[in-house]
Amino acid sequence: MKRLGYNLPPVDRIGGFDVRPGFYEINGASVLPGGVNFTVHSQNATSCELLLYRRGEEHPFAVLPFPENYRIGSVYSMIVFGLKIEEFEYAYRLDGPYQPSAGLIFDRMKPLLDPYARMVSGQAVWGKARGKRGSYRARVVRDDFDWGKSARPLTDMHDLIIYELHVRGFTRHESSGVCHPGTFDGLREKIPYLKDLGITAVELMPVFEFDEMMGHRQEGDRTLLDYWGYNTVSFFAPNSSYASREEFNSEGDELKALIREFHSAGIEVFLDVVFNHTAEGNEFGPVFSFKGFDNNIYYMLTPDGHYYNFSGCGNTLNCNHPVVQQMILESLRYWTVNYRVDGFRFDLATILGRNEDGSPMNQPPLLRNLAADPILSDVKLIAEAWDAGGLYQVGSFPAWNRWAEWNGKYRDDLRSFLKGDYWMAPEAVKRICGSLDLYTGQYLGYNSSINFLTCHDGFTLHDLYSYNQKHNEDNGWNNTDGANDNRSWNCGAEGETNDPAILRLRKQLIKNACAVLMCSRGIPMFLAGDEFGNSQFGNNNAYCQDNEISWLNWEDLQKNHDLYEFFRYMIHFRKAHPAISGRALPVGTGFPGISLHGEQPWIERVTEESRYIGILFAGWDQDRRCEDYVYLAVNVYWEKAHITLPELPIGKTWTVCVDTAEETSIQDNPFPIREFGVRPRSVVIFAGKNETI
Repeated sequence: MKRLGYNLPPVDRIGGFDVRPGFYEINGASVLPGGVNFTVHSQNATSCELLLYRRGEEHPFAVLPFPENYRIGSVYSMIVFGLKIEEFEYAYRLDGPYQPSAGLIFDRMKPLLDPYARMVSGQAVWGKARGKRGSYRARVVRDDFDWGKSARPLTDMHDLIIYELHVRGFTRHESSGVCHPGTFDGLREKIPYLKDLGITAVELMPVFEFDEMMGHRQEGDRTLLDYWGYNTVSFFAPNSSYASREEFNSEGDELKALIREFHSAGIEVFLDVVFNHTAEGNEFGPVFSFKGFDNNIYYMLTPDGHYYNFSGCGNTLNCNHPVVQQMILESLRYWTVNYRVDGFRFDLATILGRNEDGSPMNQPPLLRNLAADPILSDVKLIAEAWDAGGLYQVGSFPAWNRWAEWNGKYRDDLRSFLKGDYWMAPEAVKRICGSLDLYTGQYLGYNSSINFLTCHDGFTLHDLYSYNQKHNEDNGWNNTDGANDNRSWNCGAEGETNDPAILRLRKQLIKNACAVLMCSRGIPMFLAGDEFGNSQFGNNNAYCQDNEISWLNWEDLQKNHDLYEFFRYMIHFRKAHPAISGRALPVGTGFPGISLHGEQPWIERVTEESRYIGILFAGWDQDRRCEDYVYLAVNVYWEKAHITLPELPIGKTWTVCVDTAEETSIQDNPFPIREFGVRPRSVVIFAGKNETI
């Protein structure tokens, strides 16, 4: 014990155990030689008890009150000797004032989950309620995972291609063909597929512990759950029901093994994190952790003790209170150090910039601290720069040259333009060219823009061109939930159809979307399954659907294999042409890095009357070995556009690489070309190559 500085013997005996004051600066429960250190804090509590349970039992086998001299400031800390971590679970009880109007709701009879719990017990079986136990409990977790010589990829922002997926839904369908469907191990079996597709980062929807049974209900023959997981129970614990087996006191090892293998494949792992609210809800919601420790610190409260609801989920985490800031920072450091996570996407991130009274802050200390933290210095920070309270900060988020953003304006402007709203051409050009009207100054330029057309929230790409309206009837809210502004088009028939002309047009529009996304400055992101035409049957808010609505049907991979091959080709095309991402250097080519063109070259004025846009990317690769020229031709109009391409330097000529109007859209036509007819509602991509004819 000398190494840890506590070689002194126990000094007290409480509840049948030898104890002594613990390590006050180590939050949570930590394994020590000969015992366990328990540390927890509450500013308003008057006393605290540690509860020890046998695994799965309803009542504690030991209750250990913290003596007053075991408290320093508002921190309680105790080392309990003789505990074997395999034999117990734990919780706390706190006493203190009960004054709801002042935000104080202490209950000395209520067992509470440690806010720093590394594992939440009783959650390992998906879809199984906790039963009589009622309260959440924690286990102590060993941190002895062997990372070997595994190294994080540290992928440059220019080279990111992000693939958003739901761990359970990715392999839960029987067609996935994996041995452990719906789990971290099931996802691990699909890594070769993802590597072949060419993505360089996966963004996992919430993997922090959440209780899918919270608010579960029956709608007809469907049991609806909290499937997406955006109601966090613990910010330090992995969702144990995503493991293929119970990992008693080694919880997280399967997720760590998954991340290690992703890294071996050169793929980064980002986590979608939810620090804007918790699963405790408003005054009608449960009290299981934060409310019971310091309700008026962890949550934004109105003057009469009610909950501000900028999250749309009942409560709002009080992110800029110093105690909550510390917890969030410790959480992110924990996942970075112990799980080797490469980046974080922050759900409703503008809440992280609100003051304790809910007002937006000019210099939010939390966001600044995250941007400047040494341990987080090489992880990616990605903000969803809006919230449910109406604060929209796309292009104005406090970024400190560190934060990137989900570019909601890219999604909206390109959705409109690509479905035929040609008058959106001026905005579409800005988005394709990197949104520098938004991302200058405190931003990273192009690399601050996460370009996306689809994500978990909204239509899939298939449904974007199959439905004019959302169809969320299965959610049980009479189709009132989910976004109404979808900017979608059904191409002539609502939903599924056998009309070959409509089916051909839909696939063409999907390819258009993929081609433009992969040929846009900024970082492309798309939703898992878009590459093979996955459908949610018109549901644009499938948060509660743990069934075929949300699960990927891998039979579609064979059904739409040409679509998969197109996505794969476009991803590799982007990688092969650094001029697109901005990694190439334009100096010396005689061309600007980006230039705009109409049906005739070098006509750069794009107006609301423009029905066609041409964008030329040019530059040398990093080693100045070869010039790179890519011309993106987009015709969203219903008539053909006759275009003349810009003249290339001597020795170079244009060739067709992609034409979405062709059934075989991947062309790689070696014949030189200068004039071309871009057919209606199609995208053509040209590359400048050395003349051979």
